[in-house]
Amino acid sequence: MDFKIAVLAGDGIGPEISVQGVDVMSAVCEKFGHKVSYEYAICGADAIDKVGDPFPEKTFQVCKDADAVLFSAVGDPKFDNDPTAKVRPEQGLLAMRKKLGLFANIRPVQTFKCLIHKSPLRAELVENADFICIRELTGGMYFGEKYQDNDKAYDTNFYTRPEIERILKVGFEYAMKRRKHLTVVDKANVLASSRLWRQIAQEMAPNYPEVTTDYMYVDNAAMRMIQEPAFFDVMVTENTFGDILTDEGSVISGSMGLLPSASTGERTPVFEPIHGSWPQAKGLNIANPLAQILSVAMLFEYFDCKEEGALIRKAVDASLDENVRTPEIQVAGGAKYGTKEVGQWIVEYIKKA
Repeated sequence: MDFKIAVLAGDGIGPEISVQGVDVMSAVCEKFGHKVSYEYAICGADAIDKVGDPFPEKTFQVCKDADAVLFSAVGDPKFDNDPTAKVRPEQGLLAMRKKLGLFANIRPVQTFKCLIHKSPLRAELVENADFICIRELTGGMYFGEKYQDNDKAYDTNFYTRPEIERILKVGFEYAMKRRKHLTVVDKANVLASSRLWRQIAQEMAPNYPEVTTDYMYVDNAAMRMIQEPAFFDVMVTENTFGDILTDEGSVISGSMGLLPSASTGERTPVFEPIHGSWPQAKGLNIANPLAQILSVAMLFEYFDCKEEGALIRKAVDASLDENVRTPEIQVAGGAKYGTKEVGQWIVEYIKKA
């Protein structure tokens, strides 16, 4: 199989972890006889500095023409600390999702046995946690009508039936592939938009009789994720709730540097770590590359290359078991490994497998 990959390294630690993801993808393609080519493009603060646009048209064309996008992170303190800034790196991320029609964000939440002690939750709560958060990406308050002046502001949480139906379809289909349990998260006791979500979910549920479908208010879901994360199998929700809940779910594993994600929809899918750009660590060779590497596993799996994805996951597990880890997850007294060293250890494991 031939792969044409758009690589968007972005800001902060993005370029450092991006290299490791590309190296792993190249090693797997070589091992399995796939041809792969890469085209690099700018985004985020880097693109603002260079061309004044966080997702320039040229970058969009590179993404549109690719089979998949391997994305890293955007964000920079000089924009975070300036509330008057008219252009921000994160606008590039929203533009990419909108222009590529990426309406479904898929975030697996899982734990690693050797890292359960790193979770802020008790081991007996998290040891069996394994669920997927599916977040709607292109609707809701992030894209609805907005207004702000000195005295008032509003964001409109706007959804249409087709938008809700297509993301719920993704949720039901993932549930069918897993343990056949779907939780629809909303705030139907307060929000009209949530009541439409629940109504449509109830209409669709009979089409998936094998799936146990339950409904949960977002505040209850947030508590349940902490009290009993193993309860969930597949969770589906709207954009704003999903943004919050997926970040909450990410800490269950013990480090945001461990979890990948995929954004899929109408055009080219995007695969990326769930974490941000961590600008304070830029150039220090301490960022954990595992989420970026596991996003490559998700990329292969998306294209039904299951053996390739499984090999990457096996290599990541082996690196953790051998204590080849970046500082934030290293055991006390363990050897020092940086971003490059962890990435290259995994590449060598793949080559020898």
